[in-house]
Amino acid sequence: MTKKQAIQLFEEKKVRTVWDDEQEKWYFSIVDTVAVLTDSKDYLTARKYWNKLKQRLKEEGNETVTNCHQFKLQALDGKMRMTDVADTEQLFRLIQSIPSPKAEPFKQWMAQVAA
Repeated sequence: MTKKQAIQLFEEKKVRTVWDDEQEKWYFSIVDTVAVLTDSKDYLTARKYWNKLKQRLKEEGNETVTNCHQFKLQALDGKMRMTDVADTEQLFRLIQSIPSPKAEPFKQWMAQVAA
């Protein structure tokens, strides 16, 4: 199983991605996506937002959160850390839960990256 990591840019903000050869699809860092959509000032703020959203979605019985994967991605400190990731289909569902004017442009960008 080979995974190729890449950093993609959306409006000059970094979004960590990983290609999974076995599944033949791209996975996107959920925290990076949340940071873009919420205009979070830093990683910690985005991570807290994602943790709260994940908790709310689990309480609602949302299976998208249950089916999220974790891959090791390079963190800001340079270390490889387990990170919540989602494929495009899962991410489209999560984006619907985040009120943001950037949601539609991000969805279009994500579809181009995943193509």
